[in-house]
This record gives sequence, structure tokens and C-alpha cells, in this order.
Amino acid sequence: MNIRQLETLALVIEVGSLSRAAKSLGVAQSLVSRTIGQLESEWGDRLFDRTGRGVVLSEFGRRIYPHVQLLLAQSARLQDEVKDAAGVPSGVVRIGMLPSMGRRLVAALFEDMRAGAPGVRLHVAEGFSGQLDEHLASGRLDMAVINRYGHGPRQDEDVLGQVGTYLVCTTTHPLARRPTVLFRELAGLPLVLPPAPNGLRSILDQHGRQQGISLDVVLEVESMATMKEVASGGHAMTILPFLGVEQEVRSGQLAAVEIVEPRLPRSITIGVTRHHPLSRASRLVLSRLHELVPALLQSSGAPI
Repeated sequence: MNIRQLETLALVIEVGSLSRAAKSLGVAQSLVSRTIGQLESEWGDRLFDRTGRGVVLSEFGRRIYPHVQLLLAQSARLQDEVKDAAGVPSGVVRIGMLPSMGRRLVAALFEDMRAGAPGVRLHVAEGFSGQLDEHLASGRLDMAVINRYGHGPRQDEDVLGQVGTYLVCTTTHPLARRPTVLFRELAGLPLVLPPAPNGLRSILDQHGRQQGISLDVVLEVESMATMKEVASGGHAMTILPFLGVEQEVRSGQLAAVEIVEPRLPRSITIGVTRHHPLSRASRLVLSRLHELVPALLQSSGAPI
């Protein structure tokens, strides 16, 4: 058994066919069949069952495959560590990204890495700050760009900028013609917001209690795209940073009115995992995000 055989096995599982795997590898099907046969002979059982459309894992194959995945992941990590130790930034860097920033920031970072460090591969996960915090703590992410409210960033986080918070509605709503809306005027407005626990929900609830008002949250969703879609239908409004709706505002699909008295500033921070040390590639990406994020916030046209 060797890594190349395991990679062939993983490819057959992925595409579900010996012939498609052979075509992908650019080799004869007989070579793929021989590789699978060698593994089955060494391991003493059948890895696949044949179907009319190809092959599927046998019961034995299903039990073995998680171990194969682990070995392949360890092999890939070893290769990355060797290159990293040799001074070449390479390997996978796992980044958490706020939905409001993902579209523009990921494109800019990808172009930057392709030009300066093509050996670095980006794995980007979008999510709200609470989700990203959990993934950082577990080591599933190397770093994350996060919203912070109130008392500011946590230990070991760097503040990259601040943005305001906006009520998002249709352009035909009476509030759309105003530059600002008072926080107390949110009372009674139908809102679609992310579910608690969530930083935005916590700060909204806090100010609501202080001003003696209750917010009418008619829908809870964990998708910024869905929040904007509901707002564009006119049945509810949402609350987002301007960067999250910049494209829709400029195209006339939605309006964004800054919430004041009090303003609800968001600190955009970047944090890194404490689960494992950062690789050379991760440190490079971190340094580039320190430059790209402030530039993106400045270009949004709606500073705090």
C-alpha cells in the first residue's frame, strides 16, 4: 500500500467509476483496476460493488474509507509542512469571512495570492461572528474576519476598521428618503434578523431595553442573502452594514438608512486560532488581510 494507490482509491470513490477515474488520471482503465485489485488483495476483502452506472463502496469499503481519508489528509499536511519549513509559502489556509465582506474580499485576496504566492490555497467559510468564533476555537479555521460590538475586540484580535449599522428597506418605503433613522423608531417595524446568540441581536436587545422598546423580529435566518431577499420583497426590513448591501443600494434595489441615537458601530477585527501555530502561508495571508480589509472598508463609501 502506498499514497498513490490511496489517492487512486479516493478518486474512484469520488467519481463512482473506474473508467472515469482512469480518464481523469490520464491512464488506462486496466491500471486503475489493477491498483484497486492490489489493495483488495492486500486487505483481504472487496472494496466496491458494481452497479449499472459504475461502482459504489462495499460494506468493507465504507468501514475503511474514513481511515484512508485521514491518511491522505496527513500526507497532504506533511507535504505542506515540508514546503513551509523550506521557506516556500504553500498549503491550505482556512479563513472565516463575514457574508457582508465575502464577495469583494475573497476575490481581492485570491488575486493577490495567485500573483504573489501561487502555492497557497485558500479555503473560505462564510458565517456570522458566533459561528466563526466556534470554528476558530476548534481549529477548523486558521483566522477569521469578525464583527465586534460594544466593548471592542477580544484579546489577540486586531481592529481593521469600523463601519456603521443600517436599516435596510425597499426604496419606496417612507424611511428610504431619510439619511438616518432613530433607534427608537425601529419599534414596531417588521425585522428579519439572524437568530440569537448573535452579536447584533445582543446589542439591539441591549439598546431596546435601555430605551424601553421592543423589536418586532418576524423572521430569523442565518443567511445574509435571504435577509436581503426578504427585505427586497417589502414585507420586512433588515439591519446590516452598508458593505453588505452596497451593490443593491447603488443599483436602486434597496435603500440603507443609518441607525442613530445611538449609532451602532461595528469594529471589524481579525482573529487567529489558538488551536495550532500558523504556518508560513497563514502568516502571509494574515498580513495581506491587514492591508486588504481596511482598503475595502474605505472604498465602500459609507464610513462610520
